[in-house]
Amino acid sequence: MPSSSALARIRLRHLQCFQAIVRSGTLGGAAQALSITQPAVTKTINELEEILGTRLFERGRRGATLTPEAQVFMLHANASLDALGRAVDSIVEGPREPHLTVGVLPTLAPAFIPAVLRRFEGMRPTARLRVISGRNKTLIDALRNREMDVVIGRLSDPDVMQGVTFEQLFAEPMVIVLRKGHPFATKFARRKVAMSALGEYGFVLPPEATIIRQMADGFMLRHGIVPQGVTVDTLETSLARGLVMHADHAWFTPIGCAQPDLDSGAMVQLPAVITPDEPVGVMLRNDALPTAAVQALVQAAREEAKTRGARKPTRRR
Repeated sequence: MPSSSALARIRLRHLQCFQAIVRSGTLGGAAQALSITQPAVTKTINELEEILGTRLFERGRRGATLTPEAQVFMLHANASLDALGRAVDSIVEGPREPHLTVGVLPTLAPAFIPAVLRRFEGMRPTARLRVISGRNKTLIDALRNREMDVVIGRLSDPDVMQGVTFEQLFAEPMVIVLRKGHPFATKFARRKVAMSALGEYGFVLPPEATIIRQMADGFMLRHGIVPQGVTVDTLETSLARGLVMHADHAWFTPIGCAQPDLDSGAMVQLPAVITPDEPVGVMLRNDALPTAAVQALVQAAREEAKTRGARKPTRRR
């Protein structure tokens, strides 16, 4: 069938049903999401397959699996539904901007993200933002599930990054910071103690099973640091700051998290090299076209990254 004839027969319900099956993985799940019966879902997707002249799903006991043809069709169908949704919003909401949901790592919140949002505000002064922080994988999963519009986070393992594009903004080093005047900082600067003596104090570390925690553990192992005091695993910046400033803890953290305190002189950075630097970038779904607001936020992030001496961005899938 010529593409023009097929296009004339496709209805919005066909695309919505197709998308619901992709998201849920089963016809029953799609029926529940659409508030219709499972036979109605089966009938609708059969119609779409007949119109397109190809099978879209392999049905089995484990659910519905996309065929290779359906994987290509999905990219265009999702983009079409997104574009239609934006067109409706532009009429229904008038001049107001749609809500933008942004996922960010807690370690980027103290310094980088506020600067990005200041730039973004200049570009889209009437924008409405909802900013959510969390673990990198949680944010990426939410982005893939269309619960977020954009994520600013770290490059993750290939299996986690499926369906997501990553544009690198900069590579951030991990550092060890102490309060100004900390006994260890003074002794270490005078070469009166070895790095291994840091284990006598409390630690603030990233949570286990994170890449940055693996980097911290590797550094401690190489330098013979055995924590003997209280160790707190957290990504909460306010808690980490309190422990550093009032409990003499040593904080292993990406530098951006402690940058405001380092700039003010409230904290000092130990001259320790913890490698490798972690790539930080913007993540988007690869099955949807970014809105004008999302594009503006990405541009604001690029511009702010340049002021930090960032490397030239690269794009990965």
